[in-house]
Amino acid sequence: QVQLVESGGGLVQTGGSLRLSCVVSRSIPSAYIMGWYRQAPGEEREYVATITGGGAANYAESVKGRFTISRDNARNALFLQMNSLQPEDTATYYCNYRTYSGGMGAWGQGTQVTVSS
Repeated sequence: QVQLVESGGGLVQTGGSLRLSCVVSRSIPSAYIMGWYRQAPGEEREYVATITGGGAANYAESVKGRFTISRDNARNALFLQMNSLQPEDTATYYCNYRTYSGGMGAWGQGTQVTVSS
């Protein structure tokens, strides 16, 4: 089974930056769309950003202009550069991919991002 391992979270002040990383335990088709999602305490998991194998990115309105998603297909890795962080960005961040049939991989443990005001 493919495992997803997120890292790079931490505690930052408002306006700070973090870079999240996600490593996929084994090779997946580069055509799979990969994405970042987040879940705040007491909230549903929500979409943050996705990227195609060719590098086309889409973002949730709440992070557009502040976050940048990227991927390295050769290393089976996904990244999220987060700038101008706000307290409302506080959440556990997860990566995942979408298969040709629309399914998703098993969720990993996520990485905690906490933004202090």
